[in-house]
Amino acid sequence: MKIIGIGKNYVNDTSEVNSIKNGDQTIFLKAESTLVSNNKNITFPEITNELLYEVELVLKIGKKGKNISEKEALSYISEIGVGIDFTAKDVLNKSRENKGPWALAKSFDGASPVSGFNAVSKYNDLNNIHFSLLVNGQEKQVGNTSFMIYNFNEIIAFVSNYMTLEPGDLIFTGTPASGAGQNFKGDHLQAFIEGELQLDFKLV
Repeated sequence: MKIIGIGKNYVNDTSEVNSIKNGDQTIFLKAESTLVSNNKNITFPEITNELLYEVELVLKIGKKGKNISEKEALSYISEIGVGIDFTAKDVLNKSRENKGPWALAKSFDGASPVSGFNAVSKYNDLNNIHFSLLVNGQEKQVGNTSFMIYNFNEIIAFVSNYMTLEPGDLIFTGTPASGAGQNFKGDHLQAFIEGELQLDFKLV
């Protein structure tokens, strides 16, 4: 099972999309051991003093595919959930000093908490899904898929040109352009899709 992340995929103003969109998507991988489910609390990682949160919609792949067309891409999504793409920013900065990869900053244990998943059919318009994040009861991020640079179809088609997608693979589809911030030990995170609480855990 692969966990695939999409970077820098949202704008604050949809008029920005055409000037940004060039087909060159930012893709990274996260280790399977980063995954946390069932709303389990997460031990604050000892490897960082600067833990950043990013709320994202997460696609679960339902069937195997390679070189998938955009027209057929949605048929490969079985379910949709919400997750947090955690980043150890200080670890990332140190790696970047030597032009190193994102792996250690994105793939530490607990870096990918995800909610349960809902059937795709629950959502009438995949290009208009609202999601949000509360930290300690305060709204920190609000997103809608209408503000994506690359939509679900384009993501799946692009990724499948490089790697075979398999049942159970997860794709974190990007975080809203504003609101990502720092977490601290003891924080309570709650993520919602269309106003419904889906993900609820604490950093302990």
